[in-house]
Amino acid sequence: MAKKAKPEHHEEHADESWLLPYSDLMTLLLALFIVLYAMSSANVSKFEAMAEAFDSVFHGGKSVLDHTSTTDASKKQDGTKTESQEQQKQQQSLQQMAEQAQAKKNDSANETLAKLKQKEQEDLTKLQKQLDSYIAKNGLNSQLDTNLNQSQLLITISDKALFASGDAVVKPSSRTLAASIANILKNFPGYNIQVIGHTDNVPILNSQFKSNWDLSSSRANNFMQVLLKNPSLDPVRFTSIAAGEYHPVASNATETGRAQNRRVEVSIIRNYQDGTNTISTTNPTSP
Repeated sequence: MAKKAKPEHHEEHADESWLLPYSDLMTLLLALFIVLYAMSSANVSKFEAMAEAFDSVFHGGKSVLDHTSTTDASKKQDGTKTESQEQQKQQQSLQQMAEQAQAKKNDSANETLAKLKQKEQEDLTKLQKQLDSYIAKNGLNSQLDTNLNQSQLLITISDKALFASGDAVVKPSSRTLAASIANILKNFPGYNIQVIGHTDNVPILNSQFKSNWDLSSSRANNFMQVLLKNPSLDPVRFTSIAAGEYHPVASNATETGRAQNRRVEVSIIRNYQDGTNTISTTNPTSP
């Protein structure tokens, strides 16, 4: 009886699954050598770019092909700087234009102001000439005087030309004088006018006036009321002021000086002036 042939024994194939981790290890080693090579080249910018690329790949970021290069970033930064510089230039240009426009505006305003001052000077000079002509024509040189300065045109009237001694009622003969002055003033509207009463330092005490304040106040107010009888004058522009004995123009030690101090002033105030208005343009002299 024939023997059955024994089946040949075949060697089983070896497990080849180890090849996968091996290939991954080789890949990592290759990457390591590339990194080491890049570090040895001392090119910091390339190393940083490569490090960012590997970090992006191994951590699920963008691929190496999608990674923005350092050169592109540098270009973008340069573009940002250029744009910022351009914006600064535009701002400087706009600022210069604004300054030039403001300078032109100021020049125009200064030119307009200069013309107004010149016109005012011409008007007040003309007014002073008319008053001086009236004074000379009527022989009032010893009773009236005019003075044009940087703040006002001042008309000074002696108290004898307007009032009796110790009285504040405008004399009937002086009303013509007041009416004439008012008739001249009406041709120069637009100016504020102060009527100021002054006395000497001799005390006054009677049933009508308790002090020189009261006397100077009444004289200024009464003369202003006579001026305003001219309907062409605007009362809004008039003010009466009592100065009493405290703004003398001469010494009160003599009769002549006291006579000079007893006066009424009509002050036509400039609209355009550098200084401030004052009651009197003459420096007071101590009595």
